[in-house]
Amino acid sequence: MSDPVRIAIWSGPRNISTALLRAWGSRADTAVTDEPLYAAYLAATGKEHPGRAAILASQPTDWETVAEHLTGPAPLAPEASDDAPALWVQKHMAHHLLPHMGRAWLDGFRHAFLIREPAAMLASLAKVLPDARLEDTGLPQQVELFERTTDRLGHAPPVLDGRAVRAAPEPSLRALCAAIGVPWDSAMLRWAPGPRATDGVWGPIWYERLYETTGFEPPEAEREAVVPEPLAPVLEAARPLYERLAAFQIG
Repeated sequence: MSDPVRIAIWSGPRNISTALLRAWGSRADTAVTDEPLYAAYLAATGKEHPGRAAILASQPTDWETVAEHLTGPAPLAPEASDDAPALWVQKHMAHHLLPHMGRAWLDGFRHAFLIREPAAMLASLAKVLPDARLEDTGLPQQVELFERTTDRLGHAPPVLDGRAVRAAPEPSLRALCAAIGVPWDSAMLRWAPGPRATDGVWGPIWYERLYETTGFEPPEAEREAVVPEPLAPVLEAARPLYERLAAFQIG
């Protein structure tokens, strides 16, 4: 059995990360995994998220156990035959990767980064996390992993902006496949509506709107994002981190 190409996609919150995972999961050659470090993150931080008990029961809470699984044999691709998948795409919320969690296990992965303009992201995040801190945006962790990967490879890994993907899905996804070094597959542009067996148990809480989609939806009209005043310092700190990554956008 050949070892799959492991692809880690690192996103911040309130982005199109699950839609992007849907795109990858539409390929017959690809297995997908949804936020495998979520339970470990909740167990370590004690944070009270919706569905916390179910999440903790659904995944290992020890990050090393998760890392061993993610670097081990790949699950079968749901849409494929009994053949081992050629690709294994793992969607991560970057803030789930806490400082005490090792990084060396990630060196065998191909990495991509999904970003969103921080004012828009924080305006949305504030609705569910009004006391958000900089680390809750995922941007510090994304920059850390981006720079670590760049140093290891000698060149920058791919960065996508969620709004740009929604505006031009095919060019964005073609560029992502090329940057990662995998073949393009037009199946990534469409998917069947509804939940997936590969969705986390939090799917009914967070993915209800996604369940209605069959592809990437065009972005909403541009309008100024209103960030609550208490989060103004977070926005100020987030901007240079976002700009560091946005300079390497592809597509």
